[in-house]
Amino acid sequence: MHRGVTTQHLGEHHSSHSLSLRGGALEMCPSPWRNDVDTVGSLGTIQAKERTQTLCIMCACSACQFECYPESLPFVLDVHTEAVQAALAKHKERKMAVPMPSKRRSLVVQTSMDAYTPPDTSSGSEDEGSVQGDSQGTPTSSQGSINMEHWISQAIHGSTTSTTSSSSTQSGGSGAAHRLADVMSTDISIDPYSAGVPVSSRVSAKIQQLVNTLKRPKRPPLREFFVDDFEELLEGKMTPDPNQPKPEGAPMLAMRGEQLGVVTNWPPSLEAALQRWGTISPKAPCLTTMDTNGKPLYILTYGKLWTRSMKVAYNILHKLGTKQEPMVRPGDRVALVFPNNDPAAFMVAFYGCLLAEVVPVPIEVPLTRKDAGSQQIGFLLGSCGVTVALTSDACHKGLPKSPTGEIPQFKGWPKLLWFVTESKHLSKPPRDWFPHIKDANNDTAYIEYKTCKDGSVLGVTVTRIAQLTHCQALTQACGYTEAETIVNVLDFKKDVGLWHGILTSVMNMMHVISIPYSLMKVNPLSWIQKVCQYKAKVACVKSRDMHWALVAHRDQRDINLSSLRMLIVADGANPWSISSCDAFLNVFQSKGLRQEVICPCASSPEALTVAIRRMEGIPDGNQPPGRGVLSMHGLTYGVIRVDSEEKLSVLTVQDVGLVMPGAIMCAVKPDGIPQLCRTDEIGELCVCAIATGTSYYGLSGMTKNTFEVFPMTSSGAPISEYPFIRTGLLGFIGPGGLVFVVGKMDGLMVVSGRRHNADDIVATALAVEPMKFVYRGRIAVFSVSVLHDERIVIVAEQRPDSTEEDSFQWMSRVLQAIDSIHQVGVYCLALVPANTLPKTPLGGIHLSETKQLFLEGSLHPCNVLMCPHTCVTNLPKPRQKQPEIGPASVMVGNLVSGKRIAQASGRDLGQIEDNDQARKFLFLSEVLQWRAQTTPDHVLYTLLNCRGTIANSLTCAQLHKRAEKIAVMLMERGHLQDGDHVALVYPPGIDLIAAFYGCLYAGCVPITVRPPHPQNIATTLPTVKMIVEVSRSACLMTTQLICKLLRSREAAAAVDVRTWPPVLDTDDLPKKRPAQIYKPSNPDTLAYLDFSVSTTGMLAGVKMSHAATSAFCRSIKLQCELYPSREVAICLDPYCGLGFVLWCLCSVYSGHQSILIPPSELETNPALWLLAVSQYKVRDTFCSYSVMELCTKGLGSQTESLKGRGLDLSRVRTCVVVAEERPRIALTQSFSKLFKDLGLHPRAVSTSFGCRVNLAICLQGTSGPDPTTVFVDMRILPGVRIIIANPETKGPLGDSHLGEIWVHSAHNASGYFTIYGDESLQSDHFNSRLSFGDTQTIWARTGYLGFLRRTELTDANGERHDALYVVGALDEAMELRGMRYHPIDIETSVIRAHKSITECAVFTWTNLLVVVVELDGSEQEALDLVPLVTNVVLEEHYLIVGVVVVVDIGVIPINSRGEKQRMHLRDGFLADQLDPIYVAYNM
Repeated sequence: MHRGVTTQHLGEHHSSHSLSLRGGALEMCPSPWRNDVDTVGSLGTIQAKERTQTLCIMCACSACQFECYPESLPFVLDVHTEAVQAALAKHKERKMAVPMPSKRRSLVVQTSMDAYTPPDTSSGSEDEGSVQGDSQGTPTSSQGSINMEHWISQAIHGSTTSTTSSSSTQSGGSGAAHRLADVMSTDISIDPYSAGVPVSSRVSAKIQQLVNTLKRPKRPPLREFFVDDFEELLEGKMTPDPNQPKPEGAPMLAMRGEQLGVVTNWPPSLEAALQRWGTISPKAPCLTTMDTNGKPLYILTYGKLWTRSMKVAYNILHKLGTKQEPMVRPGDRVALVFPNNDPAAFMVAFYGCLLAEVVPVPIEVPLTRKDAGSQQIGFLLGSCGVTVALTSDACHKGLPKSPTGEIPQFKGWPKLLWFVTESKHLSKPPRDWFPHIKDANNDTAYIEYKTCKDGSVLGVTVTRIAQLTHCQALTQACGYTEAETIVNVLDFKKDVGLWHGILTSVMNMMHVISIPYSLMKVNPLSWIQKVCQYKAKVACVKSRDMHWALVAHRDQRDINLSSLRMLIVADGANPWSISSCDAFLNVFQSKGLRQEVICPCASSPEALTVAIRRMEGIPDGNQPPGRGVLSMHGLTYGVIRVDSEEKLSVLTVQDVGLVMPGAIMCAVKPDGIPQLCRTDEIGELCVCAIATGTSYYGLSGMTKNTFEVFPMTSSGAPISEYPFIRTGLLGFIGPGGLVFVVGKMDGLMVVSGRRHNADDIVATALAVEPMKFVYRGRIAVFSVSVLHDERIVIVAEQRPDSTEEDSFQWMSRVLQAIDSIHQVGVYCLALVPANTLPKTPLGGIHLSETKQLFLEGSLHPCNVLMCPHTCVTNLPKPRQKQPEIGPASVMVGNLVSGKRIAQASGRDLGQIEDNDQARKFLFLSEVLQWRAQTTPDHVLYTLLNCRGTIANSLTCAQLHKRAEKIAVMLMERGHLQDGDHVALVYPPGIDLIAAFYGCLYAGCVPITVRPPHPQNIATTLPTVKMIVEVSRSACLMTTQLICKLLRSREAAAAVDVRTWPPVLDTDDLPKKRPAQIYKPSNPDTLAYLDFSVSTTGMLAGVKMSHAATSAFCRSIKLQCELYPSREVAICLDPYCGLGFVLWCLCSVYSGHQSILIPPSELETNPALWLLAVSQYKVRDTFCSYSVMELCTKGLGSQTESLKGRGLDLSRVRTCVVVAEERPRIALTQSFSKLFKDLGLHPRAVSTSFGCRVNLAICLQGTSGPDPTTVFVDMRILPGVRIIIANPETKGPLGDSHLGEIWVHSAHNASGYFTIYGDESLQSDHFNSRLSFGDTQTIWARTGYLGFLRRTELTDANGERHDALYVVGALDEAMELRGMRYHPIDIETSVIRAHKSITECAVFTWTNLLVVVVELDGSEQEALDLVPLVTNVVLEEHYLIVGVVVVVDIGVIPINSRGEKQRMHLRDGFLADQLDPIYVAYNM
């Protein structure tokens, strides 16, 4: 991926002296002014140039058309940026390699050479000497085209886990640096060039890198609160750190604002004020709007505002609906939908509503039907009972329309009548009509919407008296006088913009100059120019407006700001506004701006204006405003500790002035009962005043918690009889009654008991080379709850010109910076393509929608870095192995800890009386001969093709004759002796059955082998060859077609064809009968060999004797009640295990007809099996999990059409899934549910269980208890005994204890068949004895873990039923954290995590858990899966995933029985053979 950096590129970068701002970092990109996230953070990055420090101010957001030169800025240093850079410089000293994720090329966004910035010339994020005086910038050899791994290890990748020892928090400034140095020196350094070889991009090398990184000492775990038993532990609270800072101050006192002075000429209501100015001074300007060129577009005078508002009021009340049934009555709510560039129309409509005594609900213009968050606004309108929306002509024309010209109903919105308020559309009120103007009272004046942390939208109601009192308080605090001019850049529909620019301005007959966003986009200086042009006294802005003005101001000579007496900074409470205020003052002081003019304020939708700084508070004008440099560590515990500015980990805050006139303020503890804070404690600010909201409309419970709070002293006494209102702001009241805000309740994230503020974390992330990789202002920080704690997630929009390596490097640095400054780990950092995060109507990031997309896996990031190892510190303690129960306890009377020994058995074969004729024969070959004589024309087998028609069938006589001919062929053409092994390589069908009995007739030992796949010879033929060789087959029988395949050119390329044994083609059989049919001398001799590949990839063949074969068939006959009159449908692979027995042997033994359906035919016709079951009215059917899955997925949507084709499953009594694994409950349940409508009885579906040592231990039959629990509990076959033993000590275990399943039965296999006779290893699999208890019985060990539990059900003999629960194979179990995990459990959880995950397999490598998921979707979705997979495994299994691998469908290898071959997968992954879409290495 790396593109070489040319000399010329580096040269340019240095010679221009621009701080990497010209290299494409500040070009235009999607509209900055739609950004309402207000991110102005660090003011840039610092770099040494000839020993002078220059600072460049980075743009506040995604775009800016100006190049900026450091020369034009004075020396401003932002403390925060400096801290971040210092922290990163420390990390850089220990190069720590972090494995970079691997991406498929198609996923990587190709970038052009010009956009590429070489790694070493980044702006001052490196330490001072990074340029090494090489001003020409000729690249050294290592800077040319080097491989990216080297780059990554060169990056400062270091601890994402640096920890602070609490003892040093009290130390002074230099202590911090030492402390960081100590912590960071503990890291291990990995030399990418060890042994002179660059780290390859091989998976195994990356995993080694990851393991080494994870070996580093972690943050000291919070006192691990796990001992052993899960649930109660997880609830347990962590014990607090004994050294954490605690508040020590005295209890605070509530702070009272100055008296609200009553001025005689203040109007009794806002409508009265409007009437007064509209009649006395109709020509006075009220509002001037601007066009995008900065020219006045329109001047609204007080006269026009009065007459037009009256007209709107008259029309709302009298022209909607009928005279008898008006649509809107006084007190009703109406929506105001006006665009941001039309304040005049909004103002007229708003005052029209006030005059008509209806309640305006201002909202944003819905841009599309699916606008982020617009649904929630609709919910608010619905709950307010809004039926009418007032809007402007232009806005009405711009709304989306249906083909008929109707405005469609927006998603989640009530049905609305859209009403245009332009004067020309309205009727003139009659001469005698006047609005009813009352004094302000407790009726609702307006409802302001507020978006909560979870995305829901609430309406805050403001009464008329509160509205008026608020205007009076603002007038007093800001010293507003008549006819002053005020410039407003803020949104006039809500918050500070509405309060100053629409309401208070009218009370005082002021003139508002409204600057729309569209103008700010084109000319960020426009507001400053208007202040000069109109000699404005007051301006209302946000910090980013100041920031933009800074970036753009250098062309302006004639700016003069001396007229300003107040610059109201609406987001002055935000921790990052301070740097904008300082920088703005620095630059514009020379243009007449006075320090005391800057007035930050704090506000909230519930409490309106909470505090505002006012100029009168500064007598001589020289005393600086309040500043607090607070320890970030203290803040996380809610404690105020003042720190010296040198320390890295601090937050600098500015005051937001004094409490509002007429209000009382206090701070209460953020959670629990509202108890007053101490003086050095951070709390939620609460206000008691008339000028506040009164409720959340229609939500009395939430209203009570927010608007009716009674703060208490420590003794529990309320401090006032009047209720306070929670402002949602976190802060404290400092010396001199100054109010300080350190964050919002909504942005609060409590991680491991410490509080972090989302805004602070955004600021730190942005201070890491802010403009180079991500768009300023397009970054979201939120927390998600995983495993009983909050985890921090950062999502940012990546610039299209940053390379993979750049982004990854930036991400690693962000993690380090946040770790150093906030001492908190980031759980997940995701970068998404530019412009893809959901926007609020004003263009900011819609936080709750972003979080929602993240959680549901629809965010589609282009880069993800997860750090669960770093930040999940509350995992259970690794388990210690418990000492096992020894023999002594058993001798005390077989009661192991009060439990009975876990043993169970099926019915006793000896005691079952039945007229089983076949029982008198010892050998299956004899049973066949007997059937051919007594019932020659009885059909035993019917084979169906993919169209469901009969392809072939065999009667008893036909099978007998065919077997005789094959026996002759073996003896004459094959020259075989009795006991020779013969490999049968046939497709599923009738030839296979005939060849099997032919071998028995000739005295040979058959081995069934799956034929090679013609489309995939290279991988399937070697397995065939291996089985033929390992089984020592003397000859190979097959069809003519497969003969040709074995000798083809493709086959020669895959295996050595010269070493095949003789191949016999059974399509050409001799016509004669054998002289006599072979009869074995002893039932214990070998009947056949059963070979299969286990899930771990081992090829194992087991020996089945004649006695075991007959016992097996008898056991199945009894369990399933099979008789010659029965028909059984079998859709299984006939090559091994129970599948082979059912396909080839059972019909001959029991005489029933088997309808054979090859599973491969279902690929062309998924309904084949079920249609056959329905057509032949079958009672019993057997299938495999893969068949069931094919039906569930392939026929899910077709049940109706199948019903139409007459598919009826009501006769099915048992449908058994044949498998050698734990039952897949979810699959069998969804299958039952899906086909219930087609008559399938829910109790019909069950599972069998077999393994290599005993091919069928459990099989659901007809008799016995109600099989409702059958999905996990399986019925043991007649003649089978089971015990649960400890796999290590071989002692018996108690009821319900987990151990290895041991089995004793007549149809156990008699041993493994191995070439080297090395059977000592496995001998105990077939003949083990218990170490104590019943030491006589010989058991076979299944290698599966399970337990027995006695149930309340009774079986046929009236005994209580013992249920066997199979948990999983021992050799697949993974030991992690001292506990045993079964892959299937983790895989089941993972598959549930996202709809696009179709299959999953897990394995471990070097103690890391690796999860491989198959993605059914576009490659863009691959990265969505990484956090979801990590979350679900943490939540449900308390395990941290080390590596997440996303691959295409079909990559996970599956054997013929539908079981995953996890070891093959692991080997393929480590050898880089999977071509994954994405590999994420979790830190």
